[in-house]
Amino acid sequence: MPSRRSRTRAPLWGLGAATVLVVLAMAVPAVTGWDVDVIRSFPPLRASWWPRIGPGTVPALLIGAVGVTWSITAAHRLPWRALLAAAWLVGVAWMLALALVDGAPGIAGPLDSGYEYLPAARGITDVPTMLREFISRIPLGPDGWPAHVAGHPPGALLFFVLLVQVGLGSPLAAGLVVTAVAATTPLAVLVTARALGAEAAARRALPFLVLGPVAIWQAVSADAVFAAVAAWGAAALALGAVRRSAAWSVVAGLVLGYAVMMSYGLVLLGILAVAILLVARSWYPLPFAAGAALGLVLVFAALGFAWWEAFPALQDRYWAGVASRRPAAYWLWGNLAALLIAGGPVLGAALACAARDMADALRRPSAHALGALAAAGVAMVLVADLTLLSKAEVERIWLPFIGWIMLSCAYLPGRWRGAGLALQVGFAITVQHLLRTAW
Repeated sequence: MPSRRSRTRAPLWGLGAATVLVVLAMAVPAVTGWDVDVIRSFPPLRASWWPRIGPGTVPALLIGAVGVTWSITAAHRLPWRALLAAAWLVGVAWMLALALVDGAPGIAGPLDSGYEYLPAARGITDVPTMLREFISRIPLGPDGWPAHVAGHPPGALLFFVLLVQVGLGSPLAAGLVVTAVAATTPLAVLVTARALGAEAAARRALPFLVLGPVAIWQAVSADAVFAAVAAWGAAALALGAVRRSAAWSVVAGLVLGYAVMMSYGLVLLGILAVAILLVARSWYPLPFAAGAALGLVLVFAALGFAWWEAFPALQDRYWAGVASRRPAAYWLWGNLAALLIAGGPVLGAALACAARDMADALRRPSAHALGALAAAGVAMVLVADLTLLSKAEVERIWLPFIGWIMLSCAYLPGRWRGAGLALQVGFAITVQHLLRTAW
């Protein structure tokens, strides 16, 4: 067992190491002139220096102050359903307040970019034809998809096609829907942890999942929708494993399968799924979930989109384009600095505190549920980073994984929690007011 002194020092060492990594990621390109090819260059983020205040400034300060003052106590004391409702409401309010620093365009603008899904979705009138033609339009060319549409399976585009079809296709309406969906991610993480017997520890982490700089990117990024879908799929899998429920297992397979049809990188959810089954000590859901997920993928293939044919086409476009200009020598570690910015400065301290439990989870996952989930989050990021298929712009790409990693905040010493949450909130407000991010 680690000594009391080492437990006290762990968060300091973690915070210090994280700070050094982030400072180096910002300073090295600036000082050396190293061109790491980031639009709106403020590596490791896709952002530009733009100090400002706006309509969301005062609400963000008020919500942050209330959250720092009351959320830790509320997370501990509120009944289950009230806790879920409060977490969602505070999450929505926090995300909207930060986005509204730029006024209504802060919510509407990013989703309406020419690179994004929403403008493309407005032009889709025939979904079957779109699916049949999807792979042929991945390469660059006059008829090629915009960058983000080409870079993902059609499940992502279909989400926005649905919004357009139900009358929510304006940039502002779509932004509000994305925000509302994104705010459910902490709830799904909490449901997963509760199903696996780690509710008390997850409640300690919940304020850090809801209030923090990750909200800057959640309100305006389609990746936040991917994160929510993935998290609810994981929650369904945990319920299927613990209750030995075929129905929940099938739901898990369908939801996780659709997540993979929204983002190629979400095949890494297999790591999280295995962690959940190991913690639950049950492989009961596996045939039901795997069968449902495979069935969904095959339905897409029958309709014209074969995932295994599309991925090589995407790789060709990626490596012929932006990837060739982004040096791996920087982004292999710059990506991790972006994770620490999106997760907030306390994430380094939390990971240092959780390291022992995450290591123990490798040996006895069922006895270290929260450590296993956090370790799965870390593993997914590391594997994604090493593939070199995500170089830059990862502050949004990491969204499906950050929620699980943030569970490590449950391991912060008691006297760190209040100050740590204040640091998270202050950091988020500072970043939003000093940098203009792309999402």
